[in-house]
Amino acid sequence: MSTVALAVTDGMLHFELSLAYEVFGTALTGAAGPWYNLVVCGPGAVRAGPFRLEPDHGLDQLRRADTVIVPGWADVDVDPPADLVDAVRAAHEAGARVASLCTGAFVLAAAGLLDGRRATTHWAHSRDLADRYPQVTVDPDVLYVDNGSVLTSAGKAAAMDLCLHLVRLDHGSSIANTVARRLVVPPHRDGGQAQFVTTPVPAPDNHPLAELFPWVMERLDHPLTVEDLGRQARMSSRNLGRHFRSVTGTTPLQWLLTQRIRHAQELLETTDDGIDTIAAATGMGTATTLRRHFNRTVGVPPDTYRRTFRSRTRPGADDSGQHPDAPLGP
Repeated sequence: MSTVALAVTDGMLHFELSLAYEVFGTALTGAAGPWYNLVVCGPGAVRAGPFRLEPDHGLDQLRRADTVIVPGWADVDVDPPADLVDAVRAAHEAGARVASLCTGAFVLAAAGLLDGRRATTHWAHSRDLADRYPQVTVDPDVLYVDNGSVLTSAGKAAAMDLCLHLVRLDHGSSIANTVARRLVVPPHRDGGQAQFVTTPVPAPDNHPLAELFPWVMERLDHPLTVEDLGRQARMSSRNLGRHFRSVTGTTPLQWLLTQRIRHAQELLETTDDGIDTIAAATGMGTATTLRRHFNRTVGVPPDTYRRTFRSRTRPGADDSGQHPDAPLGP
């Protein structure tokens, strides 16, 4: 069982803290392996916004976690406590994956974990982070940045994107999508998306494409065209394109390709189907077409993705050197 530790102290933002607790602390029915062992580590009773929190362990126990989550830091004009900074640094040196949510990036930067790395934080504080820590390459225009053992997210909703990204890395797309459905949030927003949303997010059933989306998802194995989607939505191709831009921020064909790739990822993770079979099931037609689009979108070929995922999730796999069932704390 992978241990996720929330690093808390006075001055943490309660929204990001609660969000991470909900993702990693609620066991998921139907997961192939054990869910996370979530613990809260702090110097003692702390205040997070209007709430008083009693941590499970002291900050010194962060170094025994597999993943350390640092929630948002409320007052970025004040240096984070030295004991928190030291504990986060020690956890990373011990091999933990460390992720910050929103302005938690200021804690990681103070610990030196972002030196020479690309990072992000809430757009309103990105200039402060860059000015205070010039050795950090701050990117204010993305949702999150994954540097492998160090990850940072932008503000609020982007913190959820990063948490789901971590679940996807650990358990695969299918499980991450299940968590997203439980929380009623989008299953995946790529980390490279801009923080700014130029149009309001529509209510789930309150936009012109609400009935079209599930219709398409049930027919991903069909060679659908823009004209097919337009006929089903009872609108012209031009009108369809305009609504897609408004609702999804992309074109009908790009959105359709994204759904096909996601479905291919799930099939690669959960079945032994050959690439030709998966290509047919996702509407790609041929293995060559699937490999081309998959490699361009995901960054690796389908066969490599499958081997990497299965290696990562095989029973007993543990890169921390700690027995999977070893308890955290004394």
